Parts: sequence; structure tokens; C-alpha cells
Amino acid sequence: MTAPSSPWIVDHIGIVVADIDAAIGLYAATAGTSVTHREKLLDRGVELAFLNTGGTRLELLAPLKDDTPIARFLAKHGPGLHHVCYKVDNIRAEMARLESLGAQLIDTTPRPGASGTIIAFIQPASFYGVLTELCEYTAS
Repeated sequence: MTAPSSPWIVDHIGIVVADIDAAIGLYAATAGTSVTHREKLLDRGVELAFLNTGGTRLELLAPLKDDTPIARFLAKHGPGLHHVCYKVDNIRAEMARLESLGAQLIDTTPRPGASGTIIAFIQPASFYGVLTELCEYTAS
């Protein structure tokens, strides 16, 4: 098994919520978090907010309309854990390496993500039932 060029770092944990403002308030009141970035990805029908925890960030995801993957996830599973995202140095190399190891990629090429990243998702079946996201921060 080939190893990555450097260890993956947990970048954030994605949590699906129905009401992003209520969720931000809950995490601020209970965990002392604050919003570091908030964005609407209109083409994906999702609003997201990254919360600072002093370590791994939390990403809250709320659907903007009913016909989106996040809305379908919420309708099927209710609010809760959606994915774990790992920061990698070279997303294309990691995707190729994972595919060579038999991982099932959802994204065959990286796509734009939030906060100036490129991202790719890996099927949960490849990581013991956990939807896994890779992200690479691009120079801006």
C-alpha cells in the first residue's frame, strides 16, 4: 500500500442542519465557537458556515432549496454528521493514489469548494461508511 506524501490533516467536520442561524447560536452558546467564514454556494443550493473551535473546524451545512443533495440528506437522515474533510497537499495525486488502492471516488476531478479550496469526495464505502472529503487550499 502506498503512503501519502504527507499525513492527512483533519480540516473540518461537516454537519447538516435545518436552520444555520440556530445552529450557529447553539454552538456559540455551548462550545464558545465563532463563525470564521460564511458563504452561500448558490449553484449547489447550500449555505455553509465554518466555526472556529481552536482546532479542527466545524462546517455547518444548510439547504437553500429542497432539490439539493444536502436537502435530500436532511430529509432522509435528519440533522447530523455529514462528512470528514482532510487537507492534503496535492489533491490530484491523492485521488490517483486512492483510486489505485481501490477507493471509489465520487468526484473524478477536483471541483471548487468554499474558502478558495478545491475538493473531491470519496464514497463512504471506501472509508468504513464515512463520507470523506479531500481539500487543497489554492493560492489566492
